[in-house]
Formats: sequence, C-alpha cells, structure tokens
Amino acid sequence: MSFGVGSVAYGIKDNGFATFLLLYYNQVMGLPAATVGTVIALVLVVEAFADPLVGYLSDNTRGAWGRRHPWMYGSALPVALGWLLLWNPPAGWSQGALLGYLFGAALLVRLALSMFEIPGAAIGPELSSDYDERTRLFAYRYLFGWIGGLAMLFLAYVVFLVPDATHPVGLQNPLGYSRMALAGAIAMAGAILLSSLGLHREIPHLPPAEPQEASLAAHFAAFAQTVRNKAFLILMLAGVFAYSAQGVSFALSNYMYSFVWRFEGADLMLLPLVLLIGAGSAFVLAPILTRRGDKNRAAAVLVIACGVLLAGPYLLHWLGLFPAPGRPSTTYLLFAIFAVNTAAGVAGFILGASMLSDVTEDSQRRTGRRSEGVFFAGSFFVQKLVGGLGTFLAGQILALAAFPANATPGAVSEDVVERLAILFAGVVFAGYGAAGVANWFFPFGRAAHAERIAAVRQATGAPR
Repeated sequence: MSFGVGSVAYGIKDNGFATFLLLYYNQVMGLPAATVGTVIALVLVVEAFADPLVGYLSDNTRGAWGRRHPWMYGSALPVALGWLLLWNPPAGWSQGALLGYLFGAALLVRLALSMFEIPGAAIGPELSSDYDERTRLFAYRYLFGWIGGLAMLFLAYVVFLVPDATHPVGLQNPLGYSRMALAGAIAMAGAILLSSLGLHREIPHLPPAEPQEASLAAHFAAFAQTVRNKAFLILMLAGVFAYSAQGVSFALSNYMYSFVWRFEGADLMLLPLVLLIGAGSAFVLAPILTRRGDKNRAAAVLVIACGVLLAGPYLLHWLGLFPAPGRPSTTYLLFAIFAVNTAAGVAGFILGASMLSDVTEDSQRRTGRRSEGVFFAGSFFVQKLVGGLGTFLAGQILALAAFPANATPGAVSEDVVERLAILFAGVVFAGYGAAGVANWFFPFGRAAHAERIAAVRQATGAPR
C-alpha cells in the first residue's frame, strides 16, 4: 500500500499537465496553443535528460536511510512550491515572459517529482522478485496514481473550475485554477511523505549501494548498456508509441468532451467516477489476465483494445454511425466505452511496468549489477521525451484544425470540430496499435523469468 500511495502525487501532476495545462495557458492566459505545446514539450525533453542523473544519485547514495529515501523525502517541498507557481503566473506579463515563466515553473515541478518517482519506482523490484507479486505491486501504484488524478479531476469540475459572474465557462475561471493548485500542492506533498514514511521500515531489507564508487561517466555508460538490452529496448519502443498516444489523448480530452461530445456540468461531474471505475477494474484485471500466462501477450491485446475503443467513437461519429452528441443516451454510451477503454489502457500500462521489473534480473545476470534506478530512469527518460511529443502533437493538431483560442462550446464551426476529432482519432489509434505490436515481441515470459531468478540467486548466494 505504501509503495502505491506515493503515486497520488504523480497522478495529480499528470492530470494537471495532460488535461489542464495546455488549456489553461491557451484559453485562460491567451497564449497560442501550438507555442504552449512546444514549451511543455521542451520542458519534458530537458527533464528527461536529467533523469539519468537522478537514477545515478539514487543507485549510489549511501547512508542510514539507504539509497532511495533521502531523495524521496527531499522532493516533497519543492514539488508543492513548484505546483503553486505553475498555476499562479504573474499578471500583466508579455507573451514571451509568460512562456519563459511556464518553462521554469513546469521544469521545477517535474524535476522535483522525478526525485521521488524514480527512486520510489525502483524500490518495486527490490521488494519482490516474484513474477505475479510484481504485477500486484505496480497495480497498486497505478491505482493510486489514477485515484489521485481523478480525485483532482472531480474536484476541478465540481468545486474549482465552475462558472461565476464573470466567467460563464468554468474551465476559463482563473481563480479556480489557483484554488486547485493549493489543494494539489498539499495533496502531493502529503502523498510523498506518507509513502516515504510507510516504506521506511523496508530500508534494512533493500539492497545497499554497490561497494565501488562508480563515477558519473561510468553511470552513463551503464545507462547506455541498459538501452542496448533487447527486452528493455522493446519495452521502450512500446512506450514511445503508447505515451505519445496517451499524451495526445490527455491534452485534448477537455476539447473532446466540451466541443465534440457537448458534455455539460453534470456530465463532467460524473466523468471522473466513470474513469475511476475503469482504473479500479484494471487493478483487478491485470493480475487475473497473467495468472497463468505471460504478461506481454496480455499487454499487447489490452493496449490495442485501448486504441480501438478510444478512436472508435470519433470515427463512427465522422461516418454518421454514432448517436448524435448532446443526448443523454449518447453520453451514457460514451461513459461505458470510456470505462472499458480506461480499464484496458491502465491494465496494459501496469503490465508494462511489471515487465520492466522483470528486466532487472536479465540485466543483473548479464552485467552482475543491480541497476533498478538506471532502468527506471531509462523508462522515465523515454516516457518524458515522448510525453513531450504527445503534448507537442496536441498543440499541432489544434493548429491544423484551426481551433480558436477562448472558444465557447457550440460556437465553433462543425468543420473545425470534425477536423479536430479525425486528427485526434487517427493519431491515438496509430500510437496504441503500434505499442501493442511492440509488446507482443517482448522476448521472455513466466518460465524464462523463473529460470533467471534461480540463476541469479545461485550466483549471489541469496536464499531461495
């Protein structure tokens, strides 16, 4: 449970960046969508190149609190501070100055959270080497991440981003974003500290840092060697496609809800509950699907299904084969599709994280090193580079669709909305489909993992 609860902070951050940040700086602050998307993408690129350093520090830290906990504890305050700054930009600044402010505040949040998330995730394979137990551990991590993100999404729609006398569209209410930022900062810092404290008792049982003093150059050489691991490379290729599609989906979700499907206040209030049902189902579904089989096959089917379910309604709507937007029956049908789509997508990501844990012993057998921090830094490196690509693509999709700033639902031409929907559907379907194909070719499953664990234990003299 403690391993999972820290992901509440990651979920709040992901929800804010992916769902609201582009919208806020475009529709509220009046900056061009394509430019905002580019700035956010640049932040993720810079952060991605810092992640190997975080992995190095985590793998090589020595002290009474072990390798991971000093960085986990130390991240709480800067995460909260950065989150407050991000959603409270100065008034009266020029567009160029605001873009610079966005870059700095966003980078602070993401670097600080990396100090928690990389060491925190690296603890997972250290807690258990069991093939199925790792899936359950990462199921908790994803469940809490979605709970954090969806709880903040619910509060955003119901409490914070609501219309007032001067802002008839709640999503364009700047005061609501400030209040949401304060609540998020408190929740993120609290989750980080709660997780760190809960895992503190595990410190004596976790592997210590390697006795030799590895230089930073040696660490980056190890990082490069990690990238050459075939299983890791396949997972990262799947991640490139999946996280690109997810980044586009999250960044444009509010545009889709409001302008394509014509969701209103009550619909947006129910939506987080629908998505939470899907994420909760994934928590149960992922371990069941791999109880006797291999993770990669199940992950491939789930991710492809996610792409079909996500893109399908937009393509059917374009072909005139889907019920008209704005009707209660259409909304309920969409809710059902969204729940199943979320279950498939989250379960696929859970299995991907579990497979990454299994790669650690493959690397240990080949190199003689335990490098969980390197592996998860590599994973986050790809995830963030590609997440930036997803946000960048979202901004370009809005530009290609000629979508206006400060738009009001119902007042945008049907041609523009239709163009937006088709571009969105094509990109997410292609991304998730390619990710599923890559997962299918992951090179080992349950039997090979069991053999590898036995070999590692024999080589290290660890108890069976």
